Amino acid sequence: MNTLKAEKRGMDIKAKKLRREGFVTGNVFGKELPASIPLKMLKKDVDHLLKETGKGGQVILDVDGSKMNVLIKDIAFNPLKNQIDEMDFQALVQGEKVHSVSEIVLLNHDKVSGGIVEQMLQEIAYRALPADLTEKVTIDLSGYHIGDTVKVKDLDFAKNANVDISTDPETIVFSIAEPHASAEETEAESDGSAENEK
Repeated sequence: MNTLKAEKRGMDIKAKKLRREGFVTGNVFGKELPASIPLKMLKKDVDHLLKETGKGGQVILDVDGSKMNVLIKDIAFNPLKNQIDEMDFQALVQGEKVHSVSEIVLLNHDKVSGGIVEQMLQEIAYRALPADLTEKVTIDLSGYHIGDTVKVKDLDFAKNANVDISTDPETIVFSIAEPHASAEETEAESDGSAENEK
């Protein structure tokens, strides 16, 4: 499991100033913590971590030498500056289910013969014990054909008795559609039909 170093943050310094100095701000909260702990983390450490894991992932958070098992609960990305501004964590408690999300990753798009993959759902919300938390649900598209539709309830992840799915099980994850004719082809067809009408 990845480890991220953090320091307790004094609230006398504004978050904007810390970000200019190369930090990401955040908080860690949890049932066994008396109060949420404001944090600051080096931006380079956060960027390195997010290459390995993301929202819904488990990491070891090292706060001034005190280590805790946490869930990455939220990531606030600033698109204008192309950087992470804030990152929040939930301290995990053994034997207690937590709310989380799992990213849906579709593999082998090129193995779908003749069809276009239309992904309707990006992540699944669920509750589970720390041991059953899953950051990503990967789906191999090999073997799917035009007309196939997969819903949340069809996934092995949703059938796991240790996981309580919060997303509507009837929600469509993806479907395989017929390729749409290009604009040029459509124009050619309409020109042809116009000629026939003459």
